[in-house]
Amino acid sequence: MANRQHSLAMERTGQWVFSQEIPTDVIVEVGEANFNLHKFMLVAKSNHIRKVILDSKEPELTRIDLSDIPGGPEIFEKAAKFCYGVNFEITVHNVAALRCAAEYLQMTDKYCEGNLAGRTEDFLSQVALTSLSGALVVLKSCEDLLPMAEDLRIVHKCVEITSAKACVEANFPSRSPPNWWTEELTILDIRFFERIIASMKSRGAKGLTLASAIITYTERSLRDLVRDHSGNGARSSESTDSDVRIRQREILESIVGLLPSEKSAFPINFLCCLLRTAIFLRADSRCKSELEKRISSITEHVTVDDLLVLSFTYDGERLFDLESVRRIISGFVEKEKGVAVFNAGDFKEVCSTPMQRVAKTVDAYLGEIATYGELSISKFNGIANLVPKATRKVDDDLYRAIDIYLKVS
Repeated sequence: MANRQHSLAMERTGQWVFSQEIPTDVIVEVGEANFNLHKFMLVAKSNHIRKVILDSKEPELTRIDLSDIPGGPEIFEKAAKFCYGVNFEITVHNVAALRCAAEYLQMTDKYCEGNLAGRTEDFLSQVALTSLSGALVVLKSCEDLLPMAEDLRIVHKCVEITSAKACVEANFPSRSPPNWWTEELTILDIRFFERIIASMKSRGAKGLTLASAIITYTERSLRDLVRDHSGNGARSSESTDSDVRIRQREILESIVGLLPSEKSAFPINFLCCLLRTAIFLRADSRCKSELEKRISSITEHVTVDDLLVLSFTYDGERLFDLESVRRIISGFVEKEKGVAVFNAGDFKEVCSTPMQRVAKTVDAYLGEIATYGELSISKFNGIANLVPKATRKVDDDLYRAIDIYLKVS
């Protein structure tokens, strides 16, 4: 496919180069593509090619290798057309590559007035970077143009314009659905997404606004792991050490590092899905600990299904290590004890409504996992005893769970 594109590029080039009456005198090599061109046409616009010719030890230089030009053969073809005065279209998809190529070829206004660098800068400022969608497409194209796109501040401009316009859209939507802009961000690599979220934070974006973008990005970039909340995802044979899983682990850990501090910004089922993903991908301990703390802080909203999401492998056939569930419940109980002490109460006698709600959820959860033979008595008791006795107004669910466990055992 690549060779076909190169041959087509050379064929198209021949249509306008060979229309010149003067024979070509130099072959420019760009990867596997060769371009038969005229030195004097190239030198008129490109200071880099001029220097290559002047510095050459060959009396008549007939081949120039520009294989490391940003954008490859297709972009060089457009730069060559510019040298020949042949029209071509600058778009949001190619403007960053053209700007980098212009820098590489030293096709600047300082060398020749009205040169390619100036033309691309004008297009960036007057067209491409005037809309959020345009800025994102340009930024996406920069992924293959580093570090030059960074050095030329194209990346910086795109990030700042995107974050500014995203903040405006979050407060004053210009189209439906109101969160359309969060979908637009999902085309980006995690590195650029991180920078946009950081820029939005610095502009004072609300936690819920950032959460909306992060949830959408996560569900798109880790679709097979996060989006299916039923536990039926990730059935592929990929091992956790495969390149795919390693990349997913890097994305997940970066996403967790972006989570805003507001504890109510994310639905608890989303956090539980993130934690299950972290366990499955063997994310680092800091990542898992951060998610456990966040879930623990809002455990009063947890459902039995949320805890089951954490407890089973993706195929639903066997139990995960239940340590995360234990730490979450334990952390919540300790928090409630602290609140009771702060309010000068006795935790053993006065139990909050959230604590009673969690106790009921834990007992129902025990009833669900009791049927699995791999659940040891120590783990069953360990989770059951996390909930203080005084918090159970009735013990029916706990007795039911015990009865199920004994029958299975």
